[in-house]
Amino acid sequence: MVKYFIAGESAALKQVESFQPLCWVDMVSPTDGEVEKVSRETKIPEDMIKAALDEEEMARTEFDEGCSMFVVDCPVIEESDAGDAYSTLPLAVIYNKNCIMTVCLKGNPVLKDFITGRTKVRCDSPVQFILNFMLGNSKRFLYCLKQIDRRSQRVQAELGSKLKNDDILQLLELENSLVYFSTSLNANAKVHEKLAKAEAVTGREDYRDVYDDLLIECNQAIEMCKIYKDTLSVSMDAYGSVISNNANDSMKKLTVITILLAIPTMIAGFWGMNMPVPFQAFNGETSTIWFWVVIGCTFIVTAAVAVLMLKTNILSRPKQPKAKRQRKNRKKK
Repeated sequence: MVKYFIAGESAALKQVESFQPLCWVDMVSPTDGEVEKVSRETKIPEDMIKAALDEEEMARTEFDEGCSMFVVDCPVIEESDAGDAYSTLPLAVIYNKNCIMTVCLKGNPVLKDFITGRTKVRCDSPVQFILNFMLGNSKRFLYCLKQIDRRSQRVQAELGSKLKNDDILQLLELENSLVYFSTSLNANAKVHEKLAKAEAVTGREDYRDVYDDLLIECNQAIEMCKIYKDTLSVSMDAYGSVISNNANDSMKKLTVITILLAIPTMIAGFWGMNMPVPFQAFNGETSTIWFWVVIGCTFIVTAAVAVLMLKTNILSRPKQPKAKRQRKNRKKK
């Protein structure tokens, strides 16, 4: 899909039907035919236009044949059955003396703000357009990071009462999203540094002010992403330890139950063998008294082993030292 917009210093942004000099060309998942047509109209090489159509494209800059291209990663929120999924997609901003062009596989919220008039832009000022877009993109990263942190806290609150596999998987997905965000933000920061060296930015104070705001927002997003990623990583390790401890407790209980059940099984096995054993009736005489004697002895031995295990704290968890005792020891020192 290809749209054309035009706006000057005092005019509001409006959509036009076809290409005009000094216009903004917005391309969202264009076809090969649209790429060829727009390349012919704008004099921008097709290779530059198709650069952002690769999902694995890294943030970078390129200058060729009078065209300047800035590729940055943008946050994307995708809806799924498990909740919102966060990832990044490359977006290219290309300009030459004829126009400004944006190319991406999906619609971008920052560009939607340009179209709706929430953010004022000028199509005849490419550097200002790029600065405003990068500033809005950094703010978008901050918004997504806050959403990830809120969702992480909500999932952790649910895990505090009961551990569930679905919640653990959600935290793992959020941790992966933070890794993508961290990589993208660091790559975008390098693109911002190259933009700062442009004469148009260094030569105008208003552009420099916008770039300073961009630098602050980008650094803040990088720091927030690092903090959230480290916090979530520590939480995942803690939940892993909790799951391991729960598994150990379950195995301990099952082992104790197996030991207690093995005692009557062993005794019953002795008296079930096809050979003479003590208290067995011979010469056709039968008696049930010794059956109950054996059963009673079995229960007594099993109970004695259970009591012995309880006294040795095999069935119970070791008690944690109380804080009061630690304080008394400190006072004595």
